Amino acid sequence: MTTTPIDSKTQSAAFSVFGNTAFDNHEQVVFCQDKDTGLKAIIGVHNTVLGPALGGTRMWSYANESEALTDVLRLSRGMTYKSAITGLNLGGGKAVIIGDAKTQKTPELMMKFAEFVHRLGGTYITAEDVGMETADMDLVRTVTPYVTGISEEKGGAGNPSPITAYGVFMGMKAAAQHAFGSALLEDRTVLVQGIGHVGESLVEHLSNEGAKVLISDINQERLQAVRDKYHATIYAGDNLYEAPVDIYAPCALGATINDETIGHFKAKIIAGAANNQLADEKHHGAMLKERGIVYAPDFVINAGGIINVYAELEHYGRADVIRKTENIFDTTLEILQMSDREDITSHQAAFNVAQQRIDARKRSN
Repeated sequence: MTTTPIDSKTQSAAFSVFGNTAFDNHEQVVFCQDKDTGLKAIIGVHNTVLGPALGGTRMWSYANESEALTDVLRLSRGMTYKSAITGLNLGGGKAVIIGDAKTQKTPELMMKFAEFVHRLGGTYITAEDVGMETADMDLVRTVTPYVTGISEEKGGAGNPSPITAYGVFMGMKAAAQHAFGSALLEDRTVLVQGIGHVGESLVEHLSNEGAKVLISDINQERLQAVRDKYHATIYAGDNLYEAPVDIYAPCALGATINDETIGHFKAKIIAGAANNQLADEKHHGAMLKERGIVYAPDFVINAGGIINVYAELEHYGRADVIRKTENIFDTTLEILQMSDREDITSHQAAFNVAQQRIDARKRSN
């Protein structure tokens, strides 16, 4: 057997993956490129012990390829623990497409991406995420069966955003029960940062329960539309982290809980839909605990979306989807109680529960 020497350039590229701080024993990282369509994508398969790696595809204008790699590594890892703690027989995976979804996403690009997904033979199953729509998943389905979240007209579970929002709402109510002694959010002040599909649905749930809802987003047009539709208030302060609210709900991109923001929080609870809200899970989780801020771990409470798309694989109905999503309330409450009982961060408590399930499956195989 002969081996091919690895030159310094190739070696550096390899180390940029294995040496990345977000790399966590990922099983597979696939780089996808197509000159004709302009596709540049990365698929991360973190763990398949519990089942195939399911996770959405995100299209975003990353500052550079290193940023895209870090994102897909963190997101795919989060999907592993999200599925594990929710009791789903799925592993964790994610994909990112580098580019502006509004100007660079084309049917040809999506179909070429679908070809790369298909080559993995079901190890990775894709779905909708930031920059994607249900129609995109319908298009991917014309190329590969390894996709969920297709439209209801085509036999799928449809847009997962409303169910994701409902799960976040359940997790938020559990956090309120833990922090305030009541799950009722009526008259509680909640700041929703990011009012995309999930954020808007969350605003609807909160408004229906009588919460005082503040909203923040970079899209002023959407802000005004959501304000008018749900009688919410646009946050006008200079620093949204200093907003005098009961609950902060990050529903945009991750890492808004970091060294610069934690000292400003007035909120007693952080519970939102964004993935990877803690810039550093251990460090910032500990900082929140020290400040007495109740943190509902993102991968616990935003699991409604994966529950929704998992229904396509297991062929269960809407009533089962709702029931499983409502279980997020109990799971979140148990995690927060464990955090207090064992004097560990809520993120660590959730991670421990998820890892125990993965380890148990390993031992049984």
